[in-house]
Amino acid sequence: MAPARHGRVLLLACGALAREILDLTTANGWDHLDLACLPAILHNHPDRIPPAVEAAVAKYRADYDDIFVVYADCGTGGQLRALCDRLGLEMVEGPHCYSFFEGNSAFQARAEEEFTAFYLTDFLVRQFDAFVWKPLGLDRHPELREMYFGHYTKLVYQAQTDDPALTEKARACADRLGLAFERRFTGYGDLTTALGAL
Repeated sequence: MAPARHGRVLLLACGALAREILDLTTANGWDHLDLACLPAILHNHPDRIPPAVEAAVAKYRADYDDIFVVYADCGTGGQLRALCDRLGLEMVEGPHCYSFFEGNSAFQARAEEEFTAFYLTDFLVRQFDAFVWKPLGLDRHPELREMYFGHYTKLVYQAQTDDPALTEKARACADRLGLAFERRFTGYGDLTTALGAL
């Protein structure tokens, strides 16, 4: 027999946010929240996010009082928001995780001056080769670097944690891309507020 799920909320999340979500739920004692993650590689294929979310909701909905979608728009062009509205689900506010980690208001305030910035989170620093370098073909064709990144001026590492080794890895990513480096400690930003409200 399946365990009772009364009073429980399922966090249906991007796999790139799993570590941060688990850190927040553990630190705050949010033991009424369960986590199910979709593959983080959907980050590279935003058109696949809404159908994957819809399939997961169909799979889990009967077992939970509520499901909260831990994605922002993430390049879906409003399709994920439309899906959540149709299914009666709430989701994280913002255009993408870079915005909600920074805080949506703060990110929007910087938008005009940072449109040539390339952002990395803790996850993307750890997974730089798998999610940036290889999917763009830079491992096979390094000459493409200028085509992809020639109009960027800096790499902004939005640090969720204070980890000197990750900072050095992020600096190395900036060097590989030929970009200036900036580290900005964001912590978990609006993700904390969104989950705390549950």
